[in-house]
Amino acid sequence: MALAPAPIATENRCEDHARPVTQGVASAYSMTAAYWALFVIILATFVTFFEQVVFAMLAERIKADFGLSDSQLGFLAGPASIVCYLFVGIPLARLADIFPRKFVLAGGVAAIGVITALGGVAQSFTQFVGTRVFLAAGGSAHAPASYSLLADAFPPRILTRAFALLQFGFIGGTTLGPIIGGMLIGVAAGWAPTVHGGFTILGWQWLMIWLGLPALLVALLFLTIKEPSRQAAPLGSIMPPAHAPLGRRILTFTGLDAAKAIHAKRRVYYPLFAGLALSAIEVFGLQFWRVPFMIRTYGWNEAQIGAVMGSMTLVASLLGLLLGGIFVEWLAKRHADANVRAAAIFFGCVTVCAILAPLMPNGYASLAVSSLGAVFGMAGAVPQNAAIQRVAPNAMRGQVTAIYLFMFTFFGAMGSFLVGLVQDNLVGDPTQLWKALVMTASVLLPIATLCMVRAIRPYREEVERIAAQAI
Repeated sequence: MALAPAPIATENRCEDHARPVTQGVASAYSMTAAYWALFVIILATFVTFFEQVVFAMLAERIKADFGLSDSQLGFLAGPASIVCYLFVGIPLARLADIFPRKFVLAGGVAAIGVITALGGVAQSFTQFVGTRVFLAAGGSAHAPASYSLLADAFPPRILTRAFALLQFGFIGGTTLGPIIGGMLIGVAAGWAPTVHGGFTILGWQWLMIWLGLPALLVALLFLTIKEPSRQAAPLGSIMPPAHAPLGRRILTFTGLDAAKAIHAKRRVYYPLFAGLALSAIEVFGLQFWRVPFMIRTYGWNEAQIGAVMGSMTLVASLLGLLLGGIFVEWLAKRHADANVRAAAIFFGCVTVCAILAPLMPNGYASLAVSSLGAVFGMAGAVPQNAAIQRVAPNAMRGQVTAIYLFMFTFFGAMGSFLVGLVQDNLVGDPTQLWKALVMTASVLLPIATLCMVRAIRPYREEVERIAAQAI
């Protein structure tokens, strides 16, 4: 696939000169160690998204067994998972900036495994909410620590390749999740509830207990990673204080310095953050409701949905990586802002597909249009992530990335809740869920596209400024 160094060739030449320390660090850190670290991170990403997909496929069973409304179901899938993130997400991401990132990653994925398994013994809606709250806390430092470690492990000229390969964790989780999850749910549907130590465990809850076990193995694998040296920060970066009083250092953990760095470059960051946040409505919000939508609108069951959606998602994801690599490579020969320009174009394509998918006359057509949207979404993911890493100050890359991804996580989580609210309060009829999906996509995703368009010029100017520093 055309995902080698070329996708951001124009920018990479600048970065190689702007940050000479990077080359020295990359040569001291072997490519074998770098790719092993990438492999383990891909496994952890796979486990995370696999769990999310299977949980979404259980939505209708959770609603029926716990007697939930659509609003409560949306809250369980969304806001419940970010309550803890609001308070500990940024401080935990700060750990990725000051401690060995492999330990941060190991602790986070181990917490995900334990908390996921606890969801399998939840006896009430409140207990279920509790497990989802702490699940987000366990994963809040994963992306910042992963991105930071990869940016130090790989030289700039092939960093985009590393981020492209990282997508295979997402691809594996979102393709095998529906296929395997649908089959397992079909099998577990015939299991009678069992009682152990005073806990009544439903058939589908056993799936959640089993889902927690692979994460513990991945946590052990993180301990085998060699920690790369950190790169020097670009000139002019706002740095966290090195010898500050205790109170000031505590403020640093809250993301104060990262927020200052973001605000100092607000013309670059704010539109990128806003675009990502609103687009997350489709990635997390509408995606969560896709299985309930298929069940209610077309009468499919989880096994049918998983078999078709999993294969379509796999093809779409691979095509998306190929399309993104070729298109960004082509743009990079003409524009210094290739990363953000490509992301803006793909955002527009995702918007059209998200609106059309619920309007299709049958389930196959609906999943086909959704999969086409996944092609564009995957194509835009790599340049979008690389864009942030390109301009973020190294000493605060973990927290800057955490804030960036917080917008994605927060609004994505609110998206599932928003759809539930629209469904309960504006649509009303459970069989008309498609209306809620169309309404939310039609309002929010076009705004997200406009935000990315506005980010193109300031991003180009920032890239040129960084290049000029090295001259």
